[in-house]
Amino acid sequence: MPEAFAAYEAVRARLPAVTRDAPCRALPDLDAIADEVDTFLLDAFGVLNIGETAIEGVPERVAGLQAAGKRVLVVSNAAGFPHARLMEKYARLGYAFAPEDVITSRKAVLAGLAAQPDRHWGLMANPALGRADLDGLNITFLEDDPAAYADVDGFVMMGSAVWTEDRQALLERAVQGHARPVFVGNPDIVAPREQDFSTEPGSYAHRLADATGVAPQFYGKPFGNIFDLAFAHLGTFDPARTVMVGDSLHTDILGGQAAGVKTALISGYGFFAGHDVAPRIDSAGIMPDYILARP
Repeated sequence: MPEAFAAYEAVRARLPAVTRDAPCRALPDLDAIADEVDTFLLDAFGVLNIGETAIEGVPERVAGLQAAGKRVLVVSNAAGFPHARLMEKYARLGYAFAPEDVITSRKAVLAGLAAQPDRHWGLMANPALGRADLDGLNITFLEDDPAAYADVDGFVMMGSAVWTEDRQALLERAVQGHARPVFVGNPDIVAPREQDFSTEPGSYAHRLADATGVAPQFYGKPFGNIFDLAFAHLGTFDPARTVMVGDSLHTDILGGQAAGVKTALISGYGFFAGHDVAPRIDSAGIMPDYILARP
């Protein structure tokens, strides 16, 4: 965690600015703020699940909020998985979300790509997951052939499960030799798993930017494009009674604040599990409205 936290701090210049202070009220869980909130925007990793396992008691808590008439959306930097597979995962974990209530950075980057001229894109993703959601895009999966990196018109960094250091070196050399647009579908540097952290596309994107000087275009938290999708789906809502819930200061809390809603940091699971969040909040200067021990 300390290394991951330092990595986020090192790239603060590429993240949204802090917009306000907040009271950091310590409370036990989501139910404790339900009287003050009508709409919950929930991160996935560290809030709904750790890796492939639901956090104990959270499916029941989310179901209770839904039964009470609360709007509950997932707002996640889950770009690597096709939407249908993601919905299958949530159902398997015990969650009942409508497909349209799951807003991901995959949706955000695909919306961004749809607004671009026709291009041949080199894709960082797992080919085993197929091309679902990618209809209409001219893509080549980036693997170990240098020619693929040379031939494309731009790059999309969507999933890093099968990415390697050799592939990162090929990408950096390709961009250094011929600068092209780089779209990043998951700004996360790391994600919490059962035993450790996984390295996510944001980590490789920041390394690429440092090595080449090419500024990536990020889609997902903490950037506003994913919140624009969520708010468009919500329609009329009260930002003062809406909360972004997540386990990361630099993505969930910073992004929620920049989007103009309340924020709740999960302290006991995910990014900060086993660590004191207070000194990290002081160090980063990113202050949530609530600090919840668990979702």
